[in-house]
This record gives sequence, structure tokens and C-alpha cells, in this order.
Amino acid sequence: MNGNQPLQGSKPYQQAGAVIVAAGACWGLGISFVGNVHATPDPATRLAMLERHRGLWVAGQFLAAAGTMAVPVGFARFAQSIRSGPANGHAKGPAKTLAAGAAAALLAGAPLFVVALADRASDLERFAYRRGSSWPFLTYSGLHIGGLAALGAGLLLLPLKPWSGITAATSAPVFAAILAGTKDIPPFVFYLVETAVGVQLMRYVEPLAPSEDNTDALPWR
Repeated sequence: MNGNQPLQGSKPYQQAGAVIVAAGACWGLGISFVGNVHATPDPATRLAMLERHRGLWVAGQFLAAAGTMAVPVGFARFAQSIRSGPANGHAKGPAKTLAAGAAAALLAGAPLFVVALADRASDLERFAYRRGSSWPFLTYSGLHIGGLAALGAGLLLLPLKPWSGITAATSAPVFAAILAGTKDIPPFVFYLVETAVGVQLMRYVEPLAPSEDNTDALPWR
């Protein structure tokens, strides 16, 4: 290696970040297929919109369901990618545990939202008139908020830029307050935060350890 060339570290979280970003984009695309329906207050108008775009609406729910299930997979991959032990003054063991807990919370909540999406696709009238049971969505949201809290704490223990951990950690109590006060919350806020974290994981370059930096100077190399 030429000593004048800058040393490049590895990108241990690039694959996990790519899965998270792709899953978040898939979710957002699916939800946006008949996007105006979510902002339409009148149930009869919502139902008419859904009936006009039934095929598009059903396809969107399938895409959103795929994104919902793929996001936890990305965070599970992130947890697996964290090597135990200290690095640059950061504790990776607790970070790995917290990241795994976040992935578990997201994985536990994801099927509940997938069921809700299936109901939306199969019964347009019930969705338009908000007649479905609320507990699956509330449970999913609560697990998601818990996952964000654990994720934020874990990220702050890693040598990533601190804004990613701060954003995830501070968003959790804010979202919890909204959910407690209104018994509702737009799920896109969860995926917005997670996609931003995914972008950071994709871009993060882990510095080489001193022993790796000096390998060219070793006489037997």
C-alpha cells in the first residue's frame, strides 16, 4: 500500500442500513398510492376515493406490509453487525443488546400492523368509517416507540454521529405523548426516523484500529 494514500476503514453497517432505507421507501410508496384518503375527514368521501382506486389501494397495502416486515430485519442485521467489545472509547456490548432489543420490539409489532393493512385492503368501508378495532394499531405503535427508545440509546453508545441516536431517543417520548394524548399517531413518523438512521448506518465508516493501520510497516508483510 502506498503510504501517501488515505486509509479506508470498513462499513460494517452498510448492508443493514441499505435494508432499512429500502424497507422505509417501500412502506412510504405503498402508503402514498392513494395518499389523499388519509387526509380526507369525511368517511363517505374516503370510501368513494377507495372504491375508485381499489386496485391501487390494495397494491399499496401489500407494499406497505412488505416494508413493515422488512424494517425489523434491517435492524436485526444491524444488531448482528455490532462486534462486542470496546471501540474508540465506546461500549459495543450494551449497544448490541439495545439494538437487538429494538429489533425484537419492531419485529413483535410488525405483524399487528400487517393485519391492520390486510383489513384495510379487504374491507374498504370499515377502514373509511374507522370501524376497526384500535388495539392492534395502539400495541404496534407502543412497541415501535419502545424500539425507538432502545435504538436511540444503543446508537449513542456507538461511534456514529450523535444526531442519529439523539433523534431516535428524543423522538420516543414525543411520539409516546402524542399517542397517549390522541390515541392515534401517523406511522410515517416512525419510518421517517428509522430511514434517517438507515442512511447514517450506510454512510458510517469504521476507523481502522492502530494495529491495522501499521500493517505495511511490519517486516514480514
